[in-house]
Amino acid sequence: MMENAVINSLHGEFARTVTKRFSRAIEEYELLKSGDRVCVCISGGKDSMLLAALFRDYERHGSVSVSVRYLVMDPGYSEEDFTRIMANAERLELPVETFRTEIFGHTEHADNPCFLCSKMRRGHLYNKARELGCNKIALGHHFDDVIESTLMGMLYGGQTQTMLPKLRARNYEGMELIRPLFYVRERDIIAWRDFNGLEFLRCACRITSREDGSKRAFVKRLIAELAEDNPQVEQNIFRSVCTVRLDRLISYKDKDGVHTFLDNYDDELF
Repeated sequence: MMENAVINSLHGEFARTVTKRFSRAIEEYELLKSGDRVCVCISGGKDSMLLAALFRDYERHGSVSVSVRYLVMDPGYSEEDFTRIMANAERLELPVETFRTEIFGHTEHADNPCFLCSKMRRGHLYNKARELGCNKIALGHHFDDVIESTLMGMLYGGQTQTMLPKLRARNYEGMELIRPLFYVRERDIIAWRDFNGLEFLRCACRITSREDGSKRAFVKRLIAELAEDNPQVEQNIFRSVCTVRLDRLISYKDKDGVHTFLDNYDDELF
């Protein structure tokens, strides 16, 4: 692979804010093992394109020997959007493979199109990755996605949970989902994009492009407003799901069922 200025910036201006955090997630959560066959899933947005660039670099300099496939699924993009994806892939020197689905057409009139689209995308990606001989798919969810999902679950779902850095696929034996951008901030992804003069897709969906806002957009604004008063808010949201004390929860669920604080209440001495 020839020297590429965009990828080289990952060892220069963005070594600390992007590349080291990418490596930290891989090492801390054991996202990669020698011999892994990873399918990097590229939607065309800034996050997945950065993820692909990092893996392209990791193929050369990474501490673990893995093989990587770069997969673009076309769920029904316009010709203009698909052309932009391919142009960006060429600039990043990504040997992408593409396949077509009709997800946008199937989800356009659904009651919850975003949920259905996400579910269908995941299924198609798992199937294609397995067809390519991969045992892992890598998605571009970043730190801000993690804390936003945490808060959204509490506000709109009445639950305390979050995205995990890796997850075994329930319906695809031997497959695993990994999120190597787990520690990378969205603002640093934007800085990398702008520094290199890149233009990526935002949301190519015909439905969300017509909406003025969403629950995620609201939560993103809410976190930003809270951070103006307390700069530790974002880290505190993240820590809240890293330092959970089960004995200070009213109840919680695991594979054995529901447990409450009353289960051992009489055994505790205060």
